[in-house]
Amino acid sequence: MSLVRYKTAEVSGVRIFYREARNVGAPKLLLLHGFPTASHMFRGLLPVAAEKFDVIAPDLPGFGQSEMPAREKFLYTFENIARVIERFTEIVNFDRFALYVFDYGAPTGFRMAVRHPERITAIISQNGNAYEEGLSDGWTPIRAYWESASQANRQALRTFLTPETTTWQYTHGVPDPTIVSPDGRNLDNYYLARPGADEIQLDLLGDYKNNVALYPSFQRYFRTHKPPFLAVWGKNDPFFLPSGAEAFKRDIPEAKVRFFDTGHFALETHCAEIAKVISGFLGDQAKQHKMSQDLEH
Repeated sequence: MSLVRYKTAEVSGVRIFYREARNVGAPKLLLLHGFPTASHMFRGLLPVAAEKFDVIAPDLPGFGQSEMPAREKFLYTFENIARVIERFTEIVNFDRFALYVFDYGAPTGFRMAVRHPERITAIISQNGNAYEEGLSDGWTPIRAYWESASQANRQALRTFLTPETTTWQYTHGVPDPTIVSPDGRNLDNYYLARPGADEIQLDLLGDYKNNVALYPSFQRYFRTHKPPFLAVWGKNDPFFLPSGAEAFKRDIPEAKVRFFDTGHFALETHCAEIAKVISGFLGDQAKQHKMSQDLEH
């Protein structure tokens, strides 16, 4: 099993922390986390995936162990985050890779795919949405802020940043909450409690409207390039509905969709099962790629 190493890279003036389990010569896999977590959400998946793949998982700017520049120095938008992570892949020599996206990682990764489709070999989405029908009623207070960026509407979103909400995100929809380790949510709450983190997260909740505005662009990419696609979805997610997973088939008819009886943080309860599905999916892609190369030669 490949060793997991913990490193940092200077990217466009921002120090980015990342975990890597390098398997030189193997197909590359980039893991992108979501809210309110960091690359530690892949702590179980990363070493298993590294048995067959060359794996890297960065913390997004402002998240986890990555630098959290002041808002006056870094504009916290998904566009800026995507450009930093895109540059990060170039620095760590991830030229062509499969994407694993979760939550905020989806609009980050999909932006990268739209700009550089030639770099993406496959996409795995774990509750990473790109369709309006995938957004639940849980987005109602956030939509209110999109429509009117008043101080009152911004303040109302602070409930998403409380320790109680983080715990709820980890346990909602999980048939047996006792199998969910408290370590992940406690670490997330630590990061959320840092001075200034609250305003950054509120900025990003407000900017999420620009992700929804880009859904047609993401969908056009899916239809045009039809990347090998796998959705692994916690079917009881309170924010991203199963219909959002099924919608990928509309633009990529060959897309594979697998549902798991769990919530938003599916890896907390079904890491082994998801790892097995991913391994089979990416293994098939690697075989097909090798066959096509052999035919060319």
